[in-house]
Amino acid sequence: MINNRSLLIVAGLAAVAWVGSNSLYIVDETERAVKLRFGEIIEEDIQPGLHFKIPVTQTVRNFDVRIRTLDTDTSRYLTLEKKAVIVDSFVMWQVVNPTRYYEATSGDELSAERLITPRVDESLRNEFGRLELQEIIAEKRDALMSGPTEQLNSLLRDELGVAIIDIRIKRIDLPDQVTQAVYERMQTERNREAREYRAQGEEQAEKVRANADRRQQVLLAEARARAETLRGQGDAEAAAIYSDAYQQDAEFFRFYRSLNAYRESFDNKSDLLILDPSSDFFRYLEGSQPQDTQE
Repeated sequence: MINNRSLLIVAGLAAVAWVGSNSLYIVDETERAVKLRFGEIIEEDIQPGLHFKIPVTQTVRNFDVRIRTLDTDTSRYLTLEKKAVIVDSFVMWQVVNPTRYYEATSGDELSAERLITPRVDESLRNEFGRLELQEIIAEKRDALMSGPTEQLNSLLRDELGVAIIDIRIKRIDLPDQVTQAVYERMQTERNREAREYRAQGEEQAEKVRANADRRQQVLLAEARARAETLRGQGDAEAAAIYSDAYQQDAEFFRFYRSLNAYRESFDNKSDLLILDPSSDFFRYLEGSQPQDTQE
């Protein structure tokens, strides 16, 4: 009897422990949960903490709501001008609606990724298809992916209960024939820009040279005018000085001028003048015969 009672007590305690352990559950801070009754959701978006459920009839599904990364396969897309580009990308996504996520994927991450991948591929195909190759090369990758990210985020929140945080391009490659065409086009474009810059530089140089020539002519003209003015002033002052000197001793002034004329006329030994001895040119040489000296 005692043994039976002990067994009943142990069984009761075990039942209580089992009920207690199956009635309480914990949702981690990195998770959200939904409560099910026979597969039907009866409580949505359960927050982190300790919670209660009815054993057997109720179950709980926990979902990790941290940001996850999905590496997509390298894909080949056509641009607006039907040129191929090879794109390697990845997607950052996060569960934001546990109820919708469970209904769409049964809470299976692989199923969610299988649904996300084709939608990303389609969005990128549409985005690259509306752009020319030059725009894809020139545009920053973050700006290039902003449109597809916003569109997919809005779409997949409703369809799968997940948010598309970001789509990033790891690499964009070109087929060999396209690469050569791009290089040639870039070289042509750079040569055209170089010619434009060179023409602009030559135009500016011509303007600078023309302005310098004009300034030179102006400065030379001003210098000549100044020189003529100074020369005229000098000649006037010299004439005034000569006139003043002439007035003080006219005979000496005529004598001085004659000496200068003699010096300039006979400056070179090869100079030869044929003049009448009685001309006025020799007036100061007349009567200047050398005197005999006596021992």
